[in-house]
Amino acid sequence: MARHIRMIDIICKKRDGKELDKDEIKFFIDGIVSGAIPDYQTSALLMAIHFQGMTDRELADLTLLMAKSGEMVDLSGIKGLKLDKHSSGGVGDKTTMVVAPIVAACGGIMAKMSGRGLGHTGGTIDKLEAIPGFNTALCKEDFIHQVNEIGVSVIGQTGNLAPADKILYALRDVTGTVPNIPLIASSIMSKKLAAGADCILLDVKFGSGAFMKTPESAVELAQKMVSIGENNGRRTAAYVTSMDSPLGQNIGNALEVQEVIDVLRGQGPEDLIIECVSLAASLLHMANKGDMETCRQLVRTSIENGSALEKLREMVKAQGGDVSVIDAPDGFSKAGVCHELKSREAGYISGMNTEEIGIASTMLGAGREQLDSVIDPAAGIVIWRKIGDRVDKGDVLATLYTSRDELLAPAAERYYGALTYSSKQPEKGSLVYAFVDKNGVERL
Repeated sequence: MARHIRMIDIICKKRDGKELDKDEIKFFIDGIVSGAIPDYQTSALLMAIHFQGMTDRELADLTLLMAKSGEMVDLSGIKGLKLDKHSSGGVGDKTTMVVAPIVAACGGIMAKMSGRGLGHTGGTIDKLEAIPGFNTALCKEDFIHQVNEIGVSVIGQTGNLAPADKILYALRDVTGTVPNIPLIASSIMSKKLAAGADCILLDVKFGSGAFMKTPESAVELAQKMVSIGENNGRRTAAYVTSMDSPLGQNIGNALEVQEVIDVLRGQGPEDLIIECVSLAASLLHMANKGDMETCRQLVRTSIENGSALEKLREMVKAQGGDVSVIDAPDGFSKAGVCHELKSREAGYISGMNTEEIGIASTMLGAGREQLDSVIDPAAGIVIWRKIGDRVDKGDVLATLYTSRDELLAPAAERYYGALTYSSKQPEKGSLVYAFVDKNGVERL
């Protein structure tokens, strides 16, 4: 006789701190996708999970079933180990555009699906579309063909990845259950499992520009996501990195692509280079290209000999983009309004509220506050002074770019409000805090 499962029993079981079995979790996911389970019962279970948590086994089952609620991308047509890298979001985080061509230049295979930006965080797809003609909407056949030919492609996510996650997130957003580490982990990893990669490297952010505000909570989230991946047969690891100041100097779509090109030329900001080298080397290590030091040297060599920059050219050309902008950045769209933001006081910059700086960039037109907002690819901010830098009154802190004069003043005030000063030079915090894999947590 078939087992009879009721949603009320599932809710009560989790309310009392007991472990749900796979059949019960499947009943729940199938029911929310079909509409058979009402929102009030789904909300009740979410709140029970919020207070009682989930075991690693429950979480692995929940996440895989969320992934299977929609399209499971089949990458079996791509030869070799498929690599994916995901950031939990930040300001100025353009690492995917640096790391993907480096890894491909070193013999790795980057079959990457990325998202768009919303709120104060930027999206890789929006940034790539600042390259004239760049097509982020390849069909599956063209995506697979391109990865087999040149080892790399970055495209937008399919609209049917993990639809159960979209339903759950919408309810979490209005029931006070968003800040829950198991539910955050399952939300992120359901889309990673559905995207089909063999190896997944996560970049989990903490600080003023990240959802996780402390390094300890970011480590806990990283551990949950690594456990989910490993329990579902994917080699998974994570870096925990700081977002207490924007990554690099440039915020905004075309501006960030220009900074990516600088890094691949062996130039660019030190913090961005450090993070990208670590991420790229770890992906190569996961792909069995050598020990970590060997892989770091492979990364450095690909930048020094120009092969990583050449791989970016190949990807841009293959996806219909104008490769001339790589050698002549004047080809990017230009903002009509440029404003130097000058310091109103003297001292050391002791803090930057990164979320507020991201919002300032969005106010200039560089991001979207709603899903249907139109992005100005030329808008954004170039930061000249960061935490630990000494400034005098009148020194230029940043340059703001926009296409509309009236957007400058409110964005400038938002930027000013994001900075704090001190009379003594502050200590700079560590950019890379920890590395997490199936063997545990390594503090760096």
